[in-house]
Amino acid sequence: MPLNILQRVGYALLVIVLVTVGTTLLLSFAPGSVAEVILGEGATPENIATLKAQLGLDLPMWQQYLNWLGHALQGDLGASPITHVPVMTAIMQRLPVTLEIAFLGLAIALAIAVILGVISAAMPGSAVDRGINVLTSVFISVPPFVSGPLLIFIFAVGMHAFPSVGWSPLEAGLGPNLRNAFLPALSVAFMEIASFQRVLRTDLVSTLREDYVAAARAKGMGKAYVMFRHAFRPSSFSLLTVAGINLARLIGGTIVVETLFGLPGLGQLVSNAIMQRDVITVQGVVTFIAVVFVIVNMLVDISYGLIDPRVRKAERAAKKKTTAASRIPRKAVQA
Repeated sequence: MPLNILQRVGYALLVIVLVTVGTTLLLSFAPGSVAEVILGEGATPENIATLKAQLGLDLPMWQQYLNWLGHALQGDLGASPITHVPVMTAIMQRLPVTLEIAFLGLAIALAIAVILGVISAAMPGSAVDRGINVLTSVFISVPPFVSGPLLIFIFAVGMHAFPSVGWSPLEAGLGPNLRNAFLPALSVAFMEIASFQRVLRTDLVSTLREDYVAAARAKGMGKAYVMFRHAFRPSSFSLLTVAGINLARLIGGTIVVETLFGLPGLGQLVSNAIMQRDVITVQGVVTFIAVVFVIVNMLVDISYGLIDPRVRKAERAAKKKTTAASRIPRKAVQA
């Protein structure tokens, strides 16, 4: 197990390095520089060159990256050359907004997907099952930049039920906070509903065909009891995996939603930084999101055994097999 954990940590570090390198390379192709943004349109080439030297932007890209990486390994993601605010401070200020939208969107998607998945699995091949499949196909075809304006038009402009833009912090009250967060969270939940529902439906249909489920039915247990007591937990194994991965993706994928609804989250921060050629802020936010992504994936991997007993049995069997193989005398192996 320690070796397995070390391997996962090694893969996680490799992913983070590759992500930050890729971000640096992509930003290097963008026209203009942060020095031009700071000095404005009337800046002379000499002034731009002087400011680039002061900011270290005149160095080769690989050297800029290594300098940044050296500080990042010490926990220092640098400071924005435009706002002069430390990147980590800016992230911590905006992180609660992004986390709330991501978690609320995930909760909405899971709630709807579980209901639809259970109904579909209970009546596989029926008209209801086919109708739900069509509905989820519609959901997966509606990305946030499409669902967001539609939700604004229906619920904000038409019904005046929710605000179209703006944010109310949780400290100002739970009601106003949820009214501002509901539409953005719902817009990011649409695509997740389809993937969650289909994963859960497939696993539930397979589990309901197991012998122990048939035995429970033979004892006279009700359909609902068998579904939620015997079938739902082992069938949630894949759902947990997808939910964990999608949560990390939601945290890093709220740029469109936060820009559309005017939310002061990480998406808006990195969007503004890209427009201003603020490489330091972009690298810091991307690194933070990548770390969150790999940590969530590692936690999901570790939690497998806590949810599905079959994983624990497989790990114990593999461990016993490895131990038994190590006890075989070397002479016997050579013979």
